[in-house]
Amino acid sequence: MVVPIDDSTTKKQWIHLRRILERAGPFKDPNFEPSTELLSAIESVKILIIGAGGLGCELLKDLALMGFCQIDIIDMDTIDLANLNRQFLFTKADIGKSKAEVAAKFIMNRIPNCNVTPHMNKIQDFDASFYSEFRIIVCGLDSVVARRWINSMLVSMLQYDEDNQLIPSSIIPMIDGGTEGFKGNARVIMHGFTSCIECTLDLFPPQVNFPQCTIANNPRLPEHCVEWVTSILWPKEKPFGQDIKIDGDNVEHIQWIVEHATKRANDHNITGINFRFTQGVVKRIIPAVASTNAVIASICATEVFKLASSSVMLMNNYTMFNDIEGIYMLTYPPEKKEDCPICSNVPIRIQMSETSKFQEFIDLLIEKYHLIAPLIYTEINGNSKTLYMTSTEQMSEATKPHLKMTLQELGLTNGAELLVGDPARASSMRVILTLTSSMETSTAK
Repeated sequence: MVVPIDDSTTKKQWIHLRRILERAGPFKDPNFEPSTELLSAIESVKILIIGAGGLGCELLKDLALMGFCQIDIIDMDTIDLANLNRQFLFTKADIGKSKAEVAAKFIMNRIPNCNVTPHMNKIQDFDASFYSEFRIIVCGLDSVVARRWINSMLVSMLQYDEDNQLIPSSIIPMIDGGTEGFKGNARVIMHGFTSCIECTLDLFPPQVNFPQCTIANNPRLPEHCVEWVTSILWPKEKPFGQDIKIDGDNVEHIQWIVEHATKRANDHNITGINFRFTQGVVKRIIPAVASTNAVIASICATEVFKLASSSVMLMNNYTMFNDIEGIYMLTYPPEKKEDCPICSNVPIRIQMSETSKFQEFIDLLIEKYHLIAPLIYTEINGNSKTLYMTSTEQMSEATKPHLKMTLQELGLTNGAELLVGDPARASSMRVILTLTSSMETSTAK
């Protein structure tokens, strides 16, 4: 039934939302029922925004103006001068202040009925009980590691019934947006049904790392000269004192790097060193374009509105945007990996020779599953044993000898189960070892 709109009782700011919520459109969700109560329902939907940078500012503004009144926002960073060209919720007077707190204050001053709760924290500072408070989580992150962590957290919160069937009410939808210059993407992740972040790591651009031999001996690019100064010369000369780390926003630090990088560049007939370029290399700055942030944030905010109201079918489920030459967009569903180490709900099975070194096992894990600093532990003869840990100096020294031992010498047997943690994951992944004897390995060869 179509409910007529009574403009006399409607605030002008919500008239367009009411036209969507109080009448059925051609792209409506099959379960959608037009109602005058939906606008009030949207006001009570609790949303979490992760990131208060260029994309996060746009997301916060869009969602607040769409009628969402219960919003939390997380960001651990403070505002610096370089943010002001695109992070429009901040001014020069805000430099040095918390991004989350300033953004929340700005929105609440402009939209009095909107309640924004800021958190100047890392996402890792909160546990599952915190994230379970939210109906929808929206990410405006510039870090693949952070995406992987919140992705694994939401997967760890899924619940299953006695028949190992996923309970839909345990799913917290995650909407992820990302931008890089004139390109961007947005996606809707329904863990357990769609592909997750871990399923599609190859969609993210590889992290830029320069070979140390090139930096030290044969620089060819201005980037190599800057890296040589920051990774080799700075630790050697300690220009501003012992244990002083490079601050990408410190003018004196950057100027020192520019001076010495220019000398090295001149020695190798390389041009292109200047202050802005050097700061970009030091801070690993990805070129940001305000218009791209606005486009991607609007797509993400639209999907939040769809989820909260069920008024329109959701995007299916990954959109790419590129306006370098004209406007190009493509939407498609990335394939869900049946053996995904995060969302498949099955343990990883790895086959190795019992004479393989533990270092080989770790190298395989790091390469295949994109780990950063794995923590590996298991149970041997009923006792829990930490096999590898680098997060503390004491445990690093205690477990370092294990690297040269074979899997057999470590006491691992065929079918042994190991738990592998990592900073990129909120929960450990289960690994089951299939060990072959050296005779079987040589026969197979």
